[in-house]
Amino acid sequence: MTNPAPVPPARDPIGWINNQPYLLLSLTSLFWAGNIVLARHVGDHVPPITLTTIRWFGVFLILLPFAWPHLKRDWPVLRAHLPMLLLLSAIGFAYNNAISYWAMQYTQALNALLIQSSGPLFVAMWSLILFGVRLTGAQLAGIAISLAGVLTIILRGDFSALSSISFNKGDVMFASSLVSFGLYSALLPRRPVTHQLSLISFTTCCGALMLVPFAAWEFSAGATLKFDFLTLATLGYTLIFPSALAYTFFNRGLALIGPNRAAPFFHLVPVFGSAMAILLLGEQLRLFHLVGYALVLAGVIIASRRASARP
Repeated sequence: MTNPAPVPPARDPIGWINNQPYLLLSLTSLFWAGNIVLARHVGDHVPPITLTTIRWFGVFLILLPFAWPHLKRDWPVLRAHLPMLLLLSAIGFAYNNAISYWAMQYTQALNALLIQSSGPLFVAMWSLILFGVRLTGAQLAGIAISLAGVLTIILRGDFSALSSISFNKGDVMFASSLVSFGLYSALLPRRPVTHQLSLISFTTCCGALMLVPFAAWEFSAGATLKFDFLTLATLGYTLIFPSALAYTFFNRGLALIGPNRAAPFFHLVPVFGSAMAILLLGEQLRLFHLVGYALVLAGVIIASRRASARP
């Protein structure tokens, strides 16, 4: 009697997703696109620093039950690298998010999406300054092609419209948040080796604690939450999608392919933003959308390819 054929092991969907950097980074951009549009819409309902503080405390509490065993195991490593982790908390969670939300009170979503397109350049700048890591020819070409696609979408195919765009203090503030996040992205591959839940839960908690004094100042100045459905929906979306999921996905994607190959995925943010406008706001799909989407996708594919091995 022959033995039965071995049963193949069941697939682990979470394990599979955890090793798909392009999917993880694409979902990150999708969630962040919704966050930019939402931040502009609810600026008078939720004060920016208060929103950021609640955001990161909420993410920490959501992740804590899952992260606790890893935090206990990784605590000696976290404590030994406390200065690095505090820096990552400050630039990647506290300053970056608070200043970007604050900036949206003074600028338009169009300007924010334009400035967001410079994200890969800041990642490349910090990687070069700190570690001497240069962009490859493919990465540089991919960033340039995808940036052309972003401009095609945002400017609706009319590049002469660049001359009519004006920038204000909100744009400078938003740009500074990208400088900060570029530094976070460049430093992240040098983080201590821990479980990804240990890293994200520890840094979100530290980032929230750093913001508490500024949130108290904001409250004392008269900026308070408006408790209504819009505020609750904003907090719900912000806690889950552009925070807990997006940062976990981004950190993992960056660990798998590195900052310079991951950076062009910033350019998917305006792509998803425009697609949301078409699907949710009834904007008509036009030729410049398709051209822009094709350019961004081509640029991301070119820039994120692994360089061929040298002999």
